[in-house]
Amino acid sequence: MTIIPIILSGGAGTRLWPLSWGEHPKQFLPLVSERTMIQETLLRLKGLELGSPIISCGEGHRFMVAQQIGEVMGEVVSTGSTTPTIILEPMAKNTAPAIAAACCAAMKQNKDAVVVVLPSDHVIADVEAFQKAVKAAALNAEKGALVTFGIVPTFPATGYGYVKAAGAETDGAYTLERFVEKPCLEKAQEYLASGEYAWNSGMFVFKAGTFLDELKIHSPDMAALAIESFEKATVDTDFIRLDKEAFGKIKGDSIDYAVMEKTTKGKVVKLNAGWDDVGSWSALYDISKKDENQNVVKGDVITLDTTSSYIRGGKRTIATIGLDDVVIVDSDEALLVAAKGKIQDVKKIAEQIKARG
Repeated sequence: MTIIPIILSGGAGTRLWPLSWGEHPKQFLPLVSERTMIQETLLRLKGLELGSPIISCGEGHRFMVAQQIGEVMGEVVSTGSTTPTIILEPMAKNTAPAIAAACCAAMKQNKDAVVVVLPSDHVIADVEAFQKAVKAAALNAEKGALVTFGIVPTFPATGYGYVKAAGAETDGAYTLERFVEKPCLEKAQEYLASGEYAWNSGMFVFKAGTFLDELKIHSPDMAALAIESFEKATVDTDFIRLDKEAFGKIKGDSIDYAVMEKTTKGKVVKLNAGWDDVGSWSALYDISKKDENQNVVKGDVITLDTTSSYIRGGKRTIATIGLDDVVIVDSDEALLVAAKGKIQDVKKIAEQIKARG
């Protein structure tokens, strides 16, 4: 079975400021390995039978997408063209319209295409377990299911939404009973103890045609306009520019709200593969290799009497003395110094800088 990857690359990633910002969001940065995060997203599918990938992004990121995906295409794609399809969204309209347009492109490759929809900025440590889950999801998708991956929770997280899986496991999947918004701690503890809930990963597998059919049922206006924006798209060298007028009329929504919470065809494949959405510097600290002082150090850094810290240098040398539990990130434009326990507030700093112009 050939699977076509759809990679969503529209995010700004301001929680990883000052590196992830504006025209250089986190998916284009080598934060975890020597490869960028968008490259790792495609590379972890290596070994599966893949069609030519489709990447959905904004106008300003088109050349970075073309360059970075182009560098790894030959390692990954097994069938079809080794040139990616890059769809340019005229403006951000959330995930559902972007996925709908990408599904139209997938059906140009194969009218019965099975697609795997992946955000471009996640980390998955166990690639073998991930690929096994993709295969199970694809088998269910061929039978008409819309499959989401539910991350097996390791702690009562309040920063993630959840999905509830019901019934017995069949062909590697459970029935998708419902989505749950980010819970309070007490609820999250209940979800963890029940064993029925998983974190909502934002990753999906389905037939492109099945998704579009369900979108027509549950969000018909969005479906019609997304399809129109693709049919009226213009081709600019290696890029497909969606029609701005049609796409602009779409009332943006997530795939969860537009389809997955309403469909009767939902399935959950549980995934236990060291997943992380790398939503903060402290999250990146957690998944990175530590030295003997429990520090994560990148770049030209000297530490004395410094422990449990994430320190990432830029062009300058960074020296620390007598610090504990801090985050220091240097970039060409700015320097971040924060207590690790307060790092979630970095988004507020980014908002203030944006307001300054």
